[in-house]
Amino acid sequence: MKNTVSTDKAPGAIGPYSQAVRVGNMLFASGQIPLDPATGKFPDGIEAQTRQSLTNVKHILEAAGGSMDNVVKTTVFLSDMNNFAAMNAVYGTFFNEGSYPARSAVEVARIPRDALVEIEVVAVL
Repeated sequence: MKNTVSTDKAPGAIGPYSQAVRVGNMLFASGQIPLDPATGKFPDGIEAQTRQSLTNVKHILEAAGGSMDNVVKTTVFLSDMNNFAAMNAVYGTFFNEGSYPARSAVEVARIPRDALVEIEVVAVL
């Protein structure tokens, strides 16, 4: 059975998609751009944008009854691969060493609203 997951602690969907979908014990979270749901704005810089994107992911996981420890796979979309090291430094603070999820990181031509980063996750709850 498929159930949608949503929270007002992360930006609402701005199109025909869900913040996340849960199927059994699997959670598939849509890509999170660094939009602060309280202000509707992006923070400045790749570090702050990575932190906000992952905070949005964290809130979605919590709404589903999980945590960052449940994440098994992430995909990181960067507007510029030169930002990889700075993104990676912040990214590492959201996960416990020794149980990092699998990850792909790619540079893309453009991210919605010209964000510097977008992050999607798959979790097992």
